[in-house]
Amino acid sequence: MDPQGPVLVEGPVEIALDDGTVVRSDRFRVAVCTCRRSRTYPWCDTSHRPRERAASPNEDGTSR
Repeated sequence: MDPQGPVLVEGPVEIALDDGTVVRSDRFRVAVCTCRRSRTYPWCDTSHRPRERAASPNEDGTSR
């Protein structure tokens, strides 16, 4: 388990946010964000994963 990754919860799920708003998901299983980087918080959008850039091709068209 990734300590920065989501918590998987079997649904349906209701979550009360800090501002008192309650959000709900009727999905069978949901990934709840624990890193707070998600654009769809409180649901995980995999923002916790490190982003790697694809290697750009050299002038001859081959990868580095």
